[in-house]
Amino acid sequence: MKSSMRFVLAGSVAGAVLLAAGIGMGMGGRDAAPAAPVAADPAEAKTFTVDSLHTSVVFKIKHNNASNFYGRFNSTTGTFTLGDTCSVDMTVKTDSVDTANSKRDSDIKGPDMLGAKEFPEMKFVGKDFKKSGEGAWKGTGQLTFHGVTKPLEVEIKQTGTAKGRSGDLAGIETSFMFKRSDFGSSGMLKALGDDITIWVASEGGTK
Repeated sequence: MKSSMRFVLAGSVAGAVLLAAGIGMGMGGRDAAPAAPVAADPAEAKTFTVDSLHTSVVFKIKHNNASNFYGRFNSTTGTFTLGDTCSVDMTVKTDSVDTANSKRDSDIKGPDMLGAKEFPEMKFVGKDFKKSGEGAWKGTGQLTFHGVTKPLEVEIKQTGTAKGRSGDLAGIETSFMFKRSDFGSSGMLKALGDDITIWVASEGGTK
């Protein structure tokens, strides 16, 4: 099955998802002020290191085929490069899953779902995505989940830039959906759905 990924999140959708996740985010960190968008000149391409504190990875999955359930992952590392092309290399620690309930978190980390002990990372890598619009890039990357790697066509949207205390700041957003059974995670399918939707909103900085 062909999976798809779209790095486009309307502000209203992102707000609703983060509210549904029900988990607060720290607002500390570097001061930021508005700045001009990253230039499209390849010579001016910039690489940003992901700031885990200001990066949100929120997921949605069906529960008992009745309701949509939301949770998040709290640990994300990596880099992204913005310019005439765009590249992304992000890693999420599966053990950092957080649903505001420790027993449920333990179940989700287990071998029937994430298999966090055997597969401690979920990863996406994409290189040289081409411009698909103003502040947007599209291309095919590789998603690794549950120890299986498959290609995904993705679109990335830049959300803004700023000046921080130690360098430039930039943000990107995305949403994507895949079937976990395509990646070998087929446990508890009656209780938890096959389709997983993930939203990513990441801030990164230069050094």
